[in-house]
Amino acid sequence: MSNMTWKEAWEAGPGPRTPIEYLVHFLKGFCMGVADLIPGVSGGTIAFITGIYEGLLEAVASIHKDVIIDLLKFRFKDVAAKVHLRFIIPLGAGMVLAILSLARLMHYLIKEQPVPTWALFFGLIAASIIVIWKQLEDHFDIKNIAMIVFGAVFAYLIVGLIPVETPDAFWFIYLCGIIGITAMILPGISGSFLLLILGKYEYITGAVKNPLVPENMVILFVFLCGTASGLLGFSKILNWLMKHYHSLTMAWLTGILIGSMRKVWPWKEVLETKVIRGKVKILREANVMPEHINGEVWLAIALIILGFIAVLWMDHHHSKRKSVQVA
Repeated sequence: MSNMTWKEAWEAGPGPRTPIEYLVHFLKGFCMGVADLIPGVSGGTIAFITGIYEGLLEAVASIHKDVIIDLLKFRFKDVAAKVHLRFIIPLGAGMVLAILSLARLMHYLIKEQPVPTWALFFGLIAASIIVIWKQLEDHFDIKNIAMIVFGAVFAYLIVGLIPVETPDAFWFIYLCGIIGITAMILPGISGSFLLLILGKYEYITGAVKNPLVPENMVILFVFLCGTASGLLGFSKILNWLMKHYHSLTMAWLTGILIGSMRKVWPWKEVLETKVIRGKVKILREANVMPEHINGEVWLAIALIILGFIAVLWMDHHHSKRKSVQVA
């Protein structure tokens, strides 16, 4: 295999081939990065919406022990041929650019324009439930229904947890990386929200805002080591489940999205707050209906409809492309 050229090694795995396909793939990664910045929204959901979820799991699973051995022996062409680099690199570049460039903007939108922001994501996730549910082999099989209920209850309880204050020690930052990336892979379970629950959302995003500060570089390095460990471990488990128990896994993921709707409902009433490090943190809140029909409510409803239609359109477009490729 080492006799191949760099071009042959690069083209050995799946991924985009034309400049337009590279751009589209990059933009999908960018959208995943935006979603991962928001507590309550998962990059895995965006991967599902854009039709690259199974490809993402396959790409991560392509990094195995043989690749590590080749890397340690400096057989870089073999590494390039085995790992789905054409899939991973443009997607990863889009995610990194989104996280570095939009961290401040997403903080502003969540804090200053919460209702319209959550409304858009409510529409996106609501349509995603339909998209994933359509992939079940038997929609009304008792096992599938049971997994949907289990997933919904699991996600409903998770997103209802109260954020806590936790240590800043490196071992805990590493653990947060593992937990955060595991959640980011799952549609409906937000890695950012779990970081919020673990009391490390602002700590990590604060480091991302100023990544060149030496102290922040260390924090991000430890966190990224944790994400790499979690990504390589959990993605393989999920990839195996998708291959051997596809329908049940999809049913569970459908349930997770249903349960996560609790978090992204736009209108909320704050029940309990706490001042942590000089900042007011929301500990408990309840979903409510809007008290008055005003311009913001109409904007939120329009964004819900826009997000809903956008996802169904993308799913239709993706299904159409797949049918053309099969034909």
